[in-house]
Amino acid sequence: MAATPFPARQFSRRSVLRGGLGALAASAAGVPLLSACGGNSSGGDAKEMSFWNFYGPSDDQGPQSKWFVDTVEEWNKNNDVKVKLRYIPGKDYLNGTTLQTAFQSGQGPDIFLISPGDFLRYYNGGVLQDLGSALSDESKADYLPGLLEARSVDGKVYGLPMEIEPLAMYYSEAAFEKAGLSEADLPKTWDQTLAVAQKLTNGKQYGVMFETQPGYYQNFTWYPFMWQGDGNAIKDGKVAFDSPASVQALKFWGDTIKNKVAPRKPLGDGGGDVVSNLGSGAVAMQQSGIWAVADLRAKAKNFKYGIIPHPTPDGGKPATDLGGWAFVANSKGKNPEAAAKFIAWALGSTDAAGVERQRQWNTVVKTNVPPRKSVQQAADAKGAFAEGALKKFVSEIAPTGKPEPRFPPEVYQPIADAIQACQLNAADPAKAAADAAEKIDTFLKTYQGAPIS
Repeated sequence: MAATPFPARQFSRRSVLRGGLGALAASAAGVPLLSACGGNSSGGDAKEMSFWNFYGPSDDQGPQSKWFVDTVEEWNKNNDVKVKLRYIPGKDYLNGTTLQTAFQSGQGPDIFLISPGDFLRYYNGGVLQDLGSALSDESKADYLPGLLEARSVDGKVYGLPMEIEPLAMYYSEAAFEKAGLSEADLPKTWDQTLAVAQKLTNGKQYGVMFETQPGYYQNFTWYPFMWQGDGNAIKDGKVAFDSPASVQALKFWGDTIKNKVAPRKPLGDGGGDVVSNLGSGAVAMQQSGIWAVADLRAKAKNFKYGIIPHPTPDGGKPATDLGGWAFVANSKGKNPEAAAKFIAWALGSTDAAGVERQRQWNTVVKTNVPPRKSVQQAADAKGAFAEGALKKFVSEIAPTGKPEPRFPPEVYQPIADAIQACQLNAADPAKAAADAAEKIDTFLKTYQGAPIS
């Protein structure tokens, strides 16, 4: 029997920043789905734990890398069980198979990062450690409602979120000026996006860019366009992907390539890398997340840009996706209990040092919406969201957001295949949506894993 997802809903600015995201889980039997997904052993008490991530220590030794290095060094100074970082480049971590291959071979890391979209792969695979015993009641209460629930099953917390990441469209002020376009030309609809992108496209620059590399990240960035037409992949426990909303969203992304106003392949680390694409002049408009504000500030501080909400289809409603990575521990790792304690300390500490550590991550070295009330208050006190792009993200864009869906691979993959087929291979969107829906329906009829939401 298929698990019943919690109905998706939109959120006000107050609910996003003060009240949280709402409950996202529903009851279902927790039967392992990916039996090949294993760990190192049944757990132990080793004195060193590996922490795989895509931030540090990186070659550029930037502020985000330094935050990871400093956090681990602080832990290691005061604890017998040490943490050792392993850096994996972002494009390999996000769209590659490094993690999956490691777990399948029994060599998974002790601590690692996952997005909500990949949560069920590892939970159903039986390798996520319950973090509850390491978390204080004060820490749990500090998280915005719904954030821990999105990474929980049967009331047990298996991941601790480090951020909330809404998506928007970035644009180059210089590109618009050079094309003779003004702020009045910023697109509000899909048709306007295609028309404006045509005017911005020239021999050296594409007018617009969406992610083209397959993976959980591409799905994450595409979902808002489906939601704008009131579509969903699953509704009331049944497949709902074969809908006009899905078809028109698939067609829109495909039209950007078909009309030759968007590149088939992004530069740098992919569609979320604004510095390498928008900042280099390769594209004039680009979808990315709130994190790009910090990236541009650190690596292209003189680049002038603006942000706008996602353009909508005719009759559609604004929508964005509220992503965010979480620290998780391997229940079959070398020391699961110590790994859980490290995660609770690094992200959940409620003392002054813990709050400042999270404020630094969410508003200084990186730009996110903080997932904890105390961190939000500390950020507000510093004026983090008082002006500019961050103010617009918080006041205008985040309130239209929905939590990133928690889909198992058997739901995610048919959607990914449909996006790729329509975007890059000019497939018929109606047929692609129907084919994906058929595969999802077949899977849901026998699914007995953790709740899909």
